[in-house]
Amino acid sequence: MPYDLHTHSTASDGTTAPADVVRAAAAAGLSGLALTDHDTGAGLAEAVRAAADLGVDLVPGVEISTAVRGRSVHLLGYGAVTDDPALARTLASTVDSRLARLRLIVERLQAVVPGLSTDDVLARVPVGVTPGRPHVADALVAVGAVASRDEAFVELLAEGSPYYVGYRAPGLLQTVRAVVAAGGAAVVAHPASRSAADVLSDDVVAELAAAGLVGLEVDHRDHDEPTRARLRALAADMGLLCTGSSDFHGAGKQNRMGENTTPDDVVEQLLAGAARGRH
Repeated sequence: MPYDLHTHSTASDGTTAPADVVRAAAAAGLSGLALTDHDTGAGLAEAVRAAADLGVDLVPGVEISTAVRGRSVHLLGYGAVTDDPALARTLASTVDSRLARLRLIVERLQAVVPGLSTDDVLARVPVGVTPGRPHVADALVAVGAVASRDEAFVELLAEGSPYYVGYRAPGLLQTVRAVVAAGGAAVVAHPASRSAADVLSDDVVAELAAAGLVGLEVDHRDHDEPTRARLRALAADMGLLCTGSSDFHGAGKQNRMGENTTPDDVVEQLLAGAARGRH
């Protein structure tokens, strides 16, 4: 039975509590899932308890914000990597930068959405939760500027928009090395989507593979079939695993739990690689 290896909860920018993300995976008939909230493992303890109750396999994970030549690229780290002190410090620094960025985005948006305030957005970010653009999107929906999160990202919050603001993130190569050093398995998230496609050349992927990268997230809704075929060929050339996932965020986004999945034998190889890295 398959796994969904990329999901989000209310611990970052999802709308579904960690335990309910696990319940959604069980309802979708999945054997397991990875909870991969942005730059935090805050939801993992709750998810682990729910998974044990439901008989679903829970792979601990995190989606780490990184950068390549100033462009945003996300890295999925699997295993108990958020327990590593060095990596935890990196994640905390990124979260602080995300908060400062959120304030700047709101300031820019106020030129076209005068009813929006930083307080409106922060009210949607629970204590200890990683702040992100989806929280701004939810505030935009609440004030009637857009109808949904998806619309907010298309019209106002996309990279390249005049209202977009970047944030400080560690380099992708150093983060791959940090995940490996923490005993985890590193997989590039949606490598052909958004800004990642502009900077992830074959040479860069080869350098990442030499540093310990174990996979590429190939089956993702941002990738059409020709793109998936190209990424599979690249992964084969580099000796990397191919994963698939929904990038589930709950309500407000079209991503459905289990719409793309990873076979259980690939999950076994992924976690075996992480285990080898710990010895």
